[in-house]
Amino acid sequence: MMMISACSVNTTKNTSHKPDSATQQNADKSVEKGLVAEMQIRDTIKVGDSVLLKFTVFNHADSAQHFCKWHTPFEPLMSKYLEVKDGNGNEVDYRGAMAKRIMPPPASSYIKVDQKGSILSMVDVLKGFAIDKPGKYTITYVGQNMSGLVVSKSVSFVYVK
Repeated sequence: MMMISACSVNTTKNTSHKPDSATQQNADKSVEKGLVAEMQIRDTIKVGDSVLLKFTVFNHADSAQHFCKWHTPFEPLMSKYLEVKDGNGNEVDYRGAMAKRIMPPPASSYIKVDQKGSILSMVDVLKGFAIDKPGKYTITYVGQNMSGLVVSKSVSFVYVK
């Protein structure tokens, strides 16, 4: 049977994007393990250029840690793990693929981060989102229920002619 799945125990969809208690528990476990994720993007991006988002996972623990790459930039854009809003707070349409998965995730879906190490991935947000006019945009990571990673800060950029 095919179904949408999660790498963590919690499969509840959090539509408000504020952590519910189960999501917060997953976040606490991820931080407890020493894993912290951050996003970065250029402040100003010219229309027609790639909108490259840098996604970095840091391991502050004294031992190697693992996280599920599903719903992160560490795999091709196959799900809506980012929320993109324009300057008026309107959500930008997601036009990318939506993968269906079978549980439990196979071992190959996990990525190891060495002790005190970090790994990064870049994703071109334009490949999945309809950002087609100049303006200010904000990107929030909302894939924590799948990956177990939490990004505490959104990033913003201005798309200019």
